[in-house]
Amino acid sequence: MSALYRAGIRVLDKAVPAKFQPFWNHEAGPKTIFFWAPTFKWALVIAGLADVARPAEKLSVRQAGALAATGLIWSRYSMVIIPKNWNLFSVNIFVAITGIYQLQKIYFGCYLKPLLCHLHCSSVLMSIQRA
Repeated sequence: MSALYRAGIRVLDKAVPAKFQPFWNHEAGPKTIFFWAPTFKWALVIAGLADVARPAEKLSVRQAGALAATGLIWSRYSMVIIPKNWNLFSVNIFVAITGIYQLQKIYFGCYLKPLLCHLHCSSVLMSIQRA
């Protein structure tokens, strides 16, 4: 696999225009896993955005919590490693944002809303009983 990869890169090196050579040859450029792993991780962000339309009852607290936590942890890590990987940083910030958004949607939809409805119904019943 390694020989096949190197042969492919040698062919592609010649095809990349001079103006894109700095990006192509960067330590976190397309020749490395530091580019491709975060690029494919954007699928998690897209999946998280697709979950925005789902009702709160159908969302998982554990999944949203895991996405939020790992997004925050890996965002920090991406700024500590050398080379700094801005693609990794940005994808993990967005993973964290979608996880946090889902957590707050679950909280407001499943926990706070029923509590407020219960309090409202109780106050309505009490006012009816007084009358």
